[in-house]
Amino acid sequence: MDNPIINAAAHWGLDVRAIRQDIDICGSPQRCESRVVIECTDDNLYVVESLAEKEVGHKRKIISSLNCLAKRGLKGINPYLSAKSTGYIVKNDKKFWQISRFVHGVSLKRPGYVFDQWRGNVLADFLIDLRRKSENIPGLKEKPPFSIIAYINTLYEQIKIYAPELQNKIQPVIDFLQNNFIKAHDRLPTAFCHGDFHALNIIWSQDTIHAVIDWEFSGIKPEIYDIANMIGCIGIENPEALAGPLVIDFIHQIKNTAMIADLSWTILIEFIIALRFAWLSEWLRHKDKEMIELEMVYMKLLIDNTDDLKQIWKL
Repeated sequence: MDNPIINAAAHWGLDVRAIRQDIDICGSPQRCESRVVIECTDDNLYVVESLAEKEVGHKRKIISSLNCLAKRGLKGINPYLSAKSTGYIVKNDKKFWQISRFVHGVSLKRPGYVFDQWRGNVLADFLIDLRRKSENIPGLKEKPPFSIIAYINTLYEQIKIYAPELQNKIQPVIDFLQNNFIKAHDRLPTAFCHGDFHALNIIWSQDTIHAVIDWEFSGIKPEIYDIANMIGCIGIENPEALAGPLVIDFIHQIKNTAMIADLSWTILIEFIIALRFAWLSEWLRHKDKEMIELEMVYMKLLIDNTDDLKQIWKL
């Protein structure tokens, strides 16, 4: 067995029986340096993650937010565990470590899940409760809210230099966003958001959410952010699902709470398109030509069907 992992776990009073390389871990492995499931003599499973030193400060902010949300009773939070005397992040063997309980789940059946009406309901329930439980969450208002416009402008300049063949394809999308979205963006109400909310960042049971994971991009953002990202990720799986029961119920359930301002709803589709630039950036980093092309087709589809989608969603 791996001694550094065993030694790190000991700070939490955990006696490692086995390192379970056979167990898959939900969420992105890029959120830490390494991660593994350990089986301990208390008959429980835990996820041990090693961290880069430069990430420790950010990780502590995430831990603080999750602890706050858990204390306020938000269901679906799997907080990190505190070591006996050294806090939530421990330095051991020249590495930094954090530990959480392993959460069992039911595999998401892709792509068919995008038409599951009940998922729309529970996804909406979570965001509604997150909005209520995250009001005045401490420690997050010291910097300006995330701006997707600034992100797009930076990426566009990089595309012109490193991927000029995409510039002509991207320009119509930029032009579309300039019509309404850019003018409205800085006037949008803000709220605490998960930052990467979509069905693959959820550990599911047969009929509800066990845990919401990957909070790396959480923080104060335009209030429509999580809604737009979730819908955008459903549509990239299958564009027909944009008019399906999951998306329609998801939107209507949140809309009925009146927690989202009318201005935010008016530019929902534009925000969905804007957030696809973050995904496009990911594909560019990995030089995934197939996904880059798919992303461009998807953006055009959203632009071409904006009026129809607004009618279907009753915006």
